[in-house]
Amino acid sequence: QVQLVESGGGLVQAGGSLLLSCAASGQTNNVAMGWFRQAPGKGREFVATINWIGSATLYANSVRGRFTATRDFAKNTLYLLMNSLKSEDTARYYCAARGYAGVATSADEYKIWGQGTQVTVSS
Repeated sequence: QVQLVESGGGLVQAGGSLLLSCAASGQTNNVAMGWFRQAPGKGREFVATINWIGSATLYANSVRGRFTATRDFAKNTLYLLMNSLKSEDTARYYCAARGYAGVATSADEYKIWGQGTQVTVSS
């Protein structure tokens, strides 16, 4: 059974950067991976997704141009580089593994989830 563990969250000032990591135990090299976030009192929101080979990505409009999703197959790790952070990016960030190779933006498409890492952006 695949397990996902996120890390890299923390407190950062607006305009700053953070690099989130999602380490996978088990086979994820043949499935798409995604990042989602959830702010207090809100539903889980799509952030980014990357396909099984790392050749295709999709981003939410709110983060496009600021966030970059990549994956290191040798380390079996997914990353999310977040630049130009805004207060509205404050949320708990989750990585997830899909059961298929292609990208998807709906949380319902993802089978396995990590526990999340908190990102707080101070203005």
